[in-house]
Amino acid sequence: MSALVQLVDVTKGYTDAPALHPTNLSIERGKTTVLIGPSGCGKSTLLRIIIRLIAPDSGTIDFDGSQITPANIEILRRRIGYVIQEGGLFPHLTAHANILLMARHLEKSDKEMRTRLSELCELTRFPENLLARYPLELSGGQRQRVSLMRALMLSPELLLLDEPLGALDPLVRASLQKDLKEIFARLRQTALLVTHDLAEAAYFGDEIVLMNEGRVVQQGSITDLRERPANPFVSEFINAQRSVALA
Repeated sequence: MSALVQLVDVTKGYTDAPALHPTNLSIERGKTTVLIGPSGCGKSTLLRIIIRLIAPDSGTIDFDGSQITPANIEILRRRIGYVIQEGGLFPHLTAHANILLMARHLEKSDKEMRTRLSELCELTRFPENLLARYPLELSGGQRQRVSLMRALMLSPELLLLDEPLGALDPLVRASLQKDLKEIFARLRQTALLVTHDLAEAAYFGDEIVLMNEGRVVQQGSITDLRERPANPFVSEFINAQRSVALA
């Protein structure tokens, strides 16, 4: 299976320190790849580089066989959905307006938007009668469903999720994890998800990429990481999350 996204020797640094050392990574079509590691290891930086919210210092990123450049990123972004931490909804817009933001910008027809919105409410189990509410009038879990619908509105080939469930309480988080995994399977969605929670990574990940200090330390299944650690850091990271280490 060919990769949808291919990173080759991608780097990023700031004045105080490198954020990403030369990184090579393939994101396979129809799979969920999970980036995991301690805070500041480069996970979110990698996502932002793919969608080019920040530019890499060196290296190349190919999306569906075409290199991502400043000249084509605006077009390619229409094929990429992005869910940021805590949803990132605009507080002055209703759920309905937040979801349709890009579709309206691209002048989709009213009929097309209504049909797609109804499909997404059914897909994400979001009650249509809540679409008129503003983000502050929704629960944390509801806001995340709205954010997911906004990211899926244009039927993206790639979905980027930056710790989308990190701010939720455990019961809501578990429910959304289940729904999100079912959505990925139903859509055969290519997804790249960032988390710091190893249990969540094991639940979602067809492939787990463990990072530390701007480097990919090990890539593989949870069994690979647990039973065949590449170095002492891998064992240390897994043992720090005992529920997964002992599973």
